[in-house]
Amino acid sequence: MLSSFVPGRPAWLTPSVARTEILSGLVVALALIPEAISFSIIAGVDPSVGLFASFTMAVVIAIAGGRPAMISAATGAIALVVAPLAREHGFGYLIATVILGGLIQIVLGALGVARLMRFVPRSVMVGFVNALAILIFMAQVPELIDVPWVVYPLVGGALALMVFLPRLTRAVPAPLISIVALTALTIGAHLAVPTVGDRGVLPSSLPVPGLPDVPFTLGTLTLIAPYAFGFALVGLMESLMTAKLVDDITDTHSSKTRESIGQGLANIVTGFFGGMGGCAMIGQTMINVKNGARTRLSTFTAGVLLMVLCIVFGPLVSQIPMAALVAVMILVSFGTFDWHSVAPATLRRMPAGEIGVMVITVAVVVATHNLAIGVVVGSLTGLVIFARRVAHLAQVTSCLDPDGEQVVYAVTGELFFASSNDLVSQFDYANDPADVVIDLTGAHIWDASSVAALDAVEAKYAARGKTVRIVGLNQPSARMHGTLSGELSGSH
Repeated sequence: MLSSFVPGRPAWLTPSVARTEILSGLVVALALIPEAISFSIIAGVDPSVGLFASFTMAVVIAIAGGRPAMISAATGAIALVVAPLAREHGFGYLIATVILGGLIQIVLGALGVARLMRFVPRSVMVGFVNALAILIFMAQVPELIDVPWVVYPLVGGALALMVFLPRLTRAVPAPLISIVALTALTIGAHLAVPTVGDRGVLPSSLPVPGLPDVPFTLGTLTLIAPYAFGFALVGLMESLMTAKLVDDITDTHSSKTRESIGQGLANIVTGFFGGMGGCAMIGQTMINVKNGARTRLSTFTAGVLLMVLCIVFGPLVSQIPMAALVAVMILVSFGTFDWHSVAPATLRRMPAGEIGVMVITVAVVVATHNLAIGVVVGSLTGLVIFARRVAHLAQVTSCLDPDGEQVVYAVTGELFFASSNDLVSQFDYANDPADVVIDLTGAHIWDASSVAALDAVEAKYAARGKTVRIVGLNQPSARMHGTLSGELSGSH
């Protein structure tokens, strides 16, 4: 495919690529409709609010975002953040929160918050992916309870079609064929099954811009600021994690800083157009990427076709059976789950701490239905386990001169708050000779705790009339020790 690209021409202008991108965008648009309506219900607003948000988010992020082929739209996580505000104070305050949240995201993006992603351990990333797959599957379960019996063979048939059709042809995405086939079958056979139209009324016109209907006062800002900050953090966390996941799947790099700023810009535009805000939508992104989409065209197409489907083809789209979309999402959940990570052979080789971090991440995400909380808890757990592991690498060995007049302690390893706590107890203060040398050639001082520990060692020897010389400091360690030594105790 790459050989067909014309130098200087965008990849998406190549006919074969454009076809893949547009068809994938169409599948995503169809899958967005019921979810956007559901998230609107969670947020306590009209279904059109979620649909408008999905339209504006996708279109703006396709241009301003840093991760091509990633889908941003109204999401459940954002709906949960803004629901209490919308319920207690009304729609106008929700819109003001979306706009302020977008501004905060732009500021955080400009400050380099995306660089924090480097501190997310791989085990957390695996747990994030597996938890995501579980949540996608769990979200489909209610659609399979208390429904007509014919729904089950429809779901089974759609799954079989999507599994086996790609073996014959990949010219058209199998999920799109499955949705069209099941819609034609249910309409033609007059099957009474749950449809997209049962979720809510689709909008009949495009959104129009406007200002939020709230007083522009300090009181309003004080009220919405906490919600806006939570909105910004949750949105960025999910978006950056999804961008990293797409990077790994497509083996390409994306600008996380541009993505952060793009998310903020998309939410500001969404707020002015009366949308509930959003962030990267992981399930729909997986649909897009698995269908072969790799450029911004698919994201833009998904947003535009979402509105076209609602406004122009609303009556037909309303008749799409939920069974078809449930089958698509079930297949996405199975394809998203990292089955290799739970294979017995993998678990036998993985350190227990790594497995624990993955399990904790999955458990917290599934329990809270919040991917951001799970990532934070998993990352903190991973950092604690890492600190404990590294702390044991710091060692102290002593060597006494033959004449017994000097002892040299060689300290090796990383000295920081966890490892330096045990440093003070590694010296024989009572029995050592008057001349003590602490050789830090094989060590590195990372924090004030380590300097304080060395000061404590010197103080204990000084109390016995013995002198201590610290040698072998590398340049950064010497700088930190020279700046802080003697300044960390109130006794001076």
